[in-house]
Amino acid sequence: MFNIVIFGAPGSGKGTQSENLIAKYGLFHISTGDVLRDHIKRGTELGKIADGYIKQGQLIPDELMVSILAQVLDSNAEAKKGVIFDGFPRTIPQAKALKTMLAERGAVVNAVVGLEVDDAELIDRLIKRGKESGRSDDNLETIKKRLDVYHNQTSPLRDFYIGEGCYKAIEGVGSIDEIFGRIAAALDPLYNA
Repeated sequence: MFNIVIFGAPGSGKGTQSENLIAKYGLFHISTGDVLRDHIKRGTELGKIADGYIKQGQLIPDELMVSILAQVLDSNAEAKKGVIFDGFPRTIPQAKALKTMLAERGAVVNAVVGLEVDDAELIDRLIKRGKESGRSDDNLETIKKRLDVYHNQTSPLRDFYIGEGCYKAIEGVGSIDEIFGRIAAALDPLYNA
């Protein structure tokens, strides 16, 4: 089982590069946002609990999120080959909970792909995306707030994964193919080991 966490600020290219990772390595993609929306839509017990937190404007507790991820892993045969975790973990307690949950299944996080892009480039990308897609959250004020939250929450997480020895810093600037070439160069030795 080859498990990857894809990590980066809003606009760093996580979604685009996740598609490339799926195509190259045949991994199962778990986006926590998509999973939560699906559980809520289907009215599952976990979905009802999660929806209660969301409606009150609260974050989903780590234990609940890990339970949901464990259920996704255990109920999808495609996940047995390996998974890309997108949008999780976002904090050190979440990273530790993910490590424990995977260990219970005889697995580990093999690599954390950290797409590193400076804020000026991220702001340019997100403003452009907002103009092209009409996404209301892609405006300068909201973008700056999202980047502040990202930097405050994730700097410690980056350091945590460096300490775990699995963080792969990837320069996230250039063409999509150039960036993916850097990712593949970092992951191929691990995947083929």
